[in-house]
Amino acid sequence: METMRTGTNLPRVGGFNRAVVLDTIRSLGEVSRVELAERTGLTPQTVSNIVRRLIGEGLVAEAGTARSTGGKPRVLLRVVPSAYYAAGVHIDPERLTGVVLDLAGGVVARSQWHAQDSSPGAVVGTMGRLLTQLLRRAGVPRARVLGLGVAAPGPLDAQRRRLIMPPNLDGWTDVALADVLEQRTRLPVVIDNDATAAAIGERWVGGAAGSFLYVYCGAGIGGGLVLADQVHRGTTGNAGELGHVTVQPGGRLCFCGKHGCLEAYCSMRAIVAQARADRGLEGPAESVAGEYEVLCRAAAKGADYEVRLLTEAARRIGAVLGDVVNLLDVDTVVLGGPALRHVGELVRDEAERVLRERVFARAVLSPTVRPSAIGEDAGAIGAASLVLEGAYSPRLATLLGTEINSYQPMNIPRHSQGGVPGTSLPPHPDS
Repeated sequence: METMRTGTNLPRVGGFNRAVVLDTIRSLGEVSRVELAERTGLTPQTVSNIVRRLIGEGLVAEAGTARSTGGKPRVLLRVVPSAYYAAGVHIDPERLTGVVLDLAGGVVARSQWHAQDSSPGAVVGTMGRLLTQLLRRAGVPRARVLGLGVAAPGPLDAQRRRLIMPPNLDGWTDVALADVLEQRTRLPVVIDNDATAAAIGERWVGGAAGSFLYVYCGAGIGGGLVLADQVHRGTTGNAGELGHVTVQPGGRLCFCGKHGCLEAYCSMRAIVAQARADRGLEGPAESVAGEYEVLCRAAAKGADYEVRLLTEAARRIGAVLGDVVNLLDVDTVVLGGPALRHVGELVRDEAERVLRERVFARAVLSPTVRPSAIGEDAGAIGAASLVLEGAYSPRLATLLGTEINSYQPMNIPRHSQGGVPGTSLPPHPDS
């Protein structure tokens, strides 16, 4: 069901209504002023005033006219993609993936570096070089970049913008990643859990709306929640840790210290370890990603053992999804991430089958599991989308004058003689 944000007459409406209009233009692609008023619930005069300012700021442009229905042709509006850009990097134990998005959410550059040294200092240095490479490849000057988003495995300290102790990254205890990156890149930096970032990317780039659960399957398994078109991060910003739901009481030891977590059975590392044990191979895999790729390719070709192995993992995931759907009453689950390469359909079909069996309100709720629209780069695209979401997404905090879950939004630059308030960016080149 399509949802669209509407404007309001509550206090602090100026920034909120501006964001509502800009977000509506972005999500619809091309839209007339009349339709904007209808969609947002704002008066035609308010819409005209906001649109005039957005055009003057170079964020929106007129894009021809709609087909005439008998009256005066309506002038269409669109976001100017090249007005500004957002960069995003996803930190994975074995690789860094970076992208640059334009203001409309289009990917204009992508790059990936395999990590030889996963220590914080080495990764920060690699991220700086990756960003420079991305901007050069995209032909984007740094002055046009709104900020850098970073998607990282949790848990995070959202208040202090730190990685606390990500389980798959050795030596990353209490790392002030955002502050260090801001000093190195000279850009505003926003950081979030990779699954939450992927959920935001699904909304901004993939067009998802309403309420949905995003399940990110990578080195670990995480969840991102969007409820009534608002991202839900929880009290500390660590909501959605699906990987640490208990699926087998007293079962395998998980790296988090508990026994029987979903991730201890269904992560890339767990599946590879199970396959090695079944085949009598000793010791850890030299490359978890490499061996997992081989398993998935075999499953995609119908190899019996590999199909059974991944089907069992999908069943466990589906069982957890059933519990989450019963708790939240959402009808859409999105599966994404690199662990689904080659086996996405197999995992989705089996997870959906088990999920539907476990739905309590099955007489009125028939949830679907669908593939991510943003593909394997969901973490990086989501990271860049954090910048766009913080820059011009209408948020309750704008109305309330508070920040939700300690998340610090950014502001899209306006014309200014002295730079852009709230950011380290210089004035818009055209101002």
